[in-house]
Amino acid sequence: MYAVIRTGGKQYRVAAQDILEIEKIPGNAGETVQFSDVLLVGGDGEPNIGAPLVEGASVAAEVIEQGRGDKIIVFKKKRRKNYRRKSGHRQDLTIVRITEILTGGKKPSKAKAAKTKDEKPEKKAAEAPERKAAAKKPAAKTEDKSEAKALFKTPKGEPDDLNKISGVGPVLEKKLNALGITKFKQIAGFSKDDIAKVDEVLNFKGRIEREDWLGQAAKLAKGEGK
Repeated sequence: MYAVIRTGGKQYRVAAQDILEIEKIPGNAGETVQFSDVLLVGGDGEPNIGAPLVEGASVAAEVIEQGRGDKIIVFKKKRRKNYRRKSGHRQDLTIVRITEILTGGKKPSKAKAAKTKDEKPEKKAAEAPERKAAAKKPAAKTEDKSEAKALFKTPKGEPDDLNKISGVGPVLEKKLNALGITKFKQIAGFSKDDIAKVDEVLNFKGRIEREDWLGQAAKLAKGEGK
């Protein structure tokens, strides 16, 4: 199933698990937001086209992070008036993951989120005695915790401010640092295999190449960035 939604004066074709970068909407990372301006819902059979909106339809999404876009320079000039004005603008953006496409006035299911929150402590409680009993098997612990940290060897020296890369916020920067990614030069030198590893762990779906992280990082490493 897919839908066409309207937000921030733009239209987006979305499906479950799609990741969108839209103009800023209220919400903290992990919260669920709902888009009620649904122009079309499609899937099996003929699409349901709204007039202008599809009655009872909405799209639920999870906020991944709040960030800012690339800086845009605005220059104004009036001939023979000695008038020049230069200003910059960085659009506030929100990155969301589409979770559900709802019809018939249904509301986002909170049961799934509640279950995952409740299940985590139970799993930890169940795993605790097993870990104590299996003290001779350190591999079980490293599989859970060290896989993300062991992707790359962390370079020496102070970490770069990865927030300067468009699309990277404080939350995502921490995740990258946990993977051993701390330097612009490191990102600029990513191979296709490196990109694939990060995509798989962080579920980026091609975001690194789509947002040209390598090009941005190369400029920032040379001091040409923001």
